[in-house]
Amino acid sequence: MPLSWNEIRTRAIAFSHDWKNATDENADAKTFWDELFEVFGVKRRRVATFEHRVKHDGKRGFIDLLWKKVVLIEHKSRGKNLSRAHTQAKDYFPGLKDADLPRYIIVCDFANFKIYDLETDELTEFALKELPNQILSLGFIAGVEKRTYKEQDPVNEEAAEALGQLHDELKKVGYEGHDLEVYLVRLLFCLFADDTGIFVPINIFNDYIETRTDEDGSDLGPRLQELFETLNRPVEKRYKTLDESLQQFPYVNGDLFSEALPIAPFTSKLRKALLNCCDVNWGEISPAIFGSLFQSIMNAKQRRDLGAHYTSEKNILKAIGPLFLDDLKAEYEKVKTQKGKLAAFHQKLATLNFLDPACGCGNFLVIAYRELRELELEVIEKLHGKRDLQLTIDALKDYVKVDVNQFHGIEIDEWPAQIARVAMWLIDHQMNVKVSALFGNVMVRIPLVKSANIHQQDALTYDWNKVVAGRKCNFLLGNPPFKGARLMTAAQKKSNLAALTGVHGANNLDLVAGWYAKAARFLNPTAKAALVSTNSITQGEQVGLLWAWMLSQGVHIHFAHRTFKWKNEAGGEAAVHCVIIGFALFDNPTKQLFDYATVTSDPTKKSAVNINPYLVDADNILLSKRSTPLQPVISKMEFGSMANDNGALLIETAADRREMIARDPQAKQFIKKFFQVDEFLSDHERWCLWLKDFPTKEFRTITPIRERLALCKKHREDSDRPATQKLGETPWLFGEIRQPDTNYLLVPRHSSETRRYVPMGFMTPDLICGDANLMVPGATMYEFGVMSSLMHNAWISGVCGRIKSDFRYSATIVYNNYPWPSDITGPRKAVIEKAASNVLLVREKHKGSSLSTLYDPLAMPTDLRKAHKLLDSEVDLAYSKRVFTSDAERVAYLLVRYRDAAAALKGTGKPKPKKSAKKGPTKETP
Repeated sequence: MPLSWNEIRTRAIAFSHDWKNATDENADAKTFWDELFEVFGVKRRRVATFEHRVKHDGKRGFIDLLWKKVVLIEHKSRGKNLSRAHTQAKDYFPGLKDADLPRYIIVCDFANFKIYDLETDELTEFALKELPNQILSLGFIAGVEKRTYKEQDPVNEEAAEALGQLHDELKKVGYEGHDLEVYLVRLLFCLFADDTGIFVPINIFNDYIETRTDEDGSDLGPRLQELFETLNRPVEKRYKTLDESLQQFPYVNGDLFSEALPIAPFTSKLRKALLNCCDVNWGEISPAIFGSLFQSIMNAKQRRDLGAHYTSEKNILKAIGPLFLDDLKAEYEKVKTQKGKLAAFHQKLATLNFLDPACGCGNFLVIAYRELRELELEVIEKLHGKRDLQLTIDALKDYVKVDVNQFHGIEIDEWPAQIARVAMWLIDHQMNVKVSALFGNVMVRIPLVKSANIHQQDALTYDWNKVVAGRKCNFLLGNPPFKGARLMTAAQKKSNLAALTGVHGANNLDLVAGWYAKAARFLNPTAKAALVSTNSITQGEQVGLLWAWMLSQGVHIHFAHRTFKWKNEAGGEAAVHCVIIGFALFDNPTKQLFDYATVTSDPTKKSAVNINPYLVDADNILLSKRSTPLQPVISKMEFGSMANDNGALLIETAADRREMIARDPQAKQFIKKFFQVDEFLSDHERWCLWLKDFPTKEFRTITPIRERLALCKKHREDSDRPATQKLGETPWLFGEIRQPDTNYLLVPRHSSETRRYVPMGFMTPDLICGDANLMVPGATMYEFGVMSSLMHNAWISGVCGRIKSDFRYSATIVYNNYPWPSDITGPRKAVIEKAASNVLLVREKHKGSSLSTLYDPLAMPTDLRKAHKLLDSEVDLAYSKRVFTSDAERVAYLLVRYRDAAAALKGTGKPKPKKSAKKGPTKETP
């Protein structure tokens, strides 16, 4: 009787162990192949001969092993050149009769196999240790032809797209909603089970569709319904008249096939779409595929509405490493030589509980489970040794203590929640295959008894204790959805505010903030959390709003990844810049801060005394909005003027300006240069009608101006806002006018974070500053010098808000909270003014080059760079004689200066010294 594929795989595992150290062709090749044939239940001597004589090139030679018509094998000692062995094997062919020519050539050196299929020109290569997963490549030994896949690579976005196309086709015929989602999850499980040994023999699902259903697809729906019912029924309870092709399928359970669904109305096109999915090799599926699969099936609008982004495996590891994995691995290293302590450690692994309160398709849970099982595998191997003797399956199950029911998740949408459950079963099977390879027996957890605990709920309003009791949860992790405070739907805003109850200013916080607040309330005194989120909650106004409350709850940041560019597994990569924050309700003397030279660089790690909410090594000092500068003698900063005109008062091109003047030359005197960020930095020309200083009688008869004023008036009167409608009474004026009558310093509100300095410059009052810029009327050369220094730029990068990773300069957070040098009247001031003037002089030498060009981080002129470095050193000396080695050091220093200045401004004098940061962080909000 032919062996089952489970038995063949079990034998293959044992064989790969037995022969892992073999090296000598002469001593062991014959025994090696005799035993390999036995793996497939075939006696080698019945079908093939060793040392088969053959003539080639007029000389006699010996083929190591020949099975006529089937395979020619050339075997070498370990490490020998297998390409040369293949050439040698081909050289034997002229000496063989045509009737004896084999289909396959195998070359092997004990450690590696190369299998050449001469009919398909296909080459399969694998190592001996991979034999249990490659048994189909040698299936011809047992008389089974290897199935040819259209995709030989592990499952990737193409696999997700194949399932997505099946989804689309089913939806087109009206099979949709909940029924469709559950149906696709079942099919996904079957596709995976068919390629990985859960279904035995391999490919029975594919064969069932191909051989038991009609090409027109008319009976495929009922046939699949029969299959699903069979998978849900224990073998001993199945009807005796059940089709033999269904009897071979195992009992699965796990509620996956229990729900009664309508029969899907398949067509020939749908049948072909399902077979296309079967043609993908799901056997080496990447756990990170599930987010991509989800995105390939959901439509784009749903993705935007849910704020869904899917984390890559690399980014997940950034979070779970310092959260729990690094500590567990370190603990393992300490106890691995002490059997009693190691056994206790193993038991500890089996008691840990993990919660992802925004689990999506389960990527975080899948990777965390995989890594925990990998560590457990090391523990098992250390405790019980690498055994050459095969263990019973029951013994294997006793050895494996970590299980999927230790992992819990919350997901608002049904489809990804379904995917998360199946994903955990699939990764569990992958890890069981690894255990099987180690101990020489096949371990398959079928029927499914335990499963990940996934709840379909709105995590912001649902009680997380109903998923897993907070007192039992050890680690909270995940990637909550990103949505700006102004971009949320009404439902999301309501849920977020519910989660942020008690947090001052909650209405101005992003969606992700709700998960931070709920995590702080949920964590027990020994649990830890790590969340991936947009960098917005560590910058600008949101820091003071969210983290003042978080710190008041006793939260301590244990590790953090500063801003990096988002990478995910979906086809349409999300343009998001993220941070990762690990925190708990207890302090940790060993803190880790991961920084990035650029948002796409790999991180560098350093130890920190305290990580504050700006993600710098400094005390927990938070900024709040201020309406005036911290030092009253400093000039005030204002917004530029806003037109509110729908383009009517703005003249976009030189051609438009020339056309207006050509129509009526009197228009020229009312046209002035207008600067938003692009015009200022890139020297693009733009103009506006500036009629503020003129009586209406001087321009009301100028036709091109009248036409534009009419357009402006209509735009304002058509507005839904009463304030804008009111502006319709004065259509010749900008909606908000702040243009100064003195020279002013123009500061772009947005600037690339790749620039070492934010470019700014002096402007005359006849150059109109738009609202995309900020301005400091009457600014001094000293103020320009300090603001153009590395010290001020470090402050910007540390505390400002951002768009993606670009700086968003603000008056209320950045400028008004900036702690200027204490001595702004002494000799140091004159030195700074001189260095600042030199920067402007050097700029003049490059007249014709835009500021964007001059401050290009890759091509900044040498003389300008030197001028700025001189200015940097003079400003640093105005603060302290210490040498600052990084922006983070500067920000930490400036935060302390800010705290002292803010306290003094309130009339409290210098605050009493807090505990040293080395003993614990201070928690202070002015």
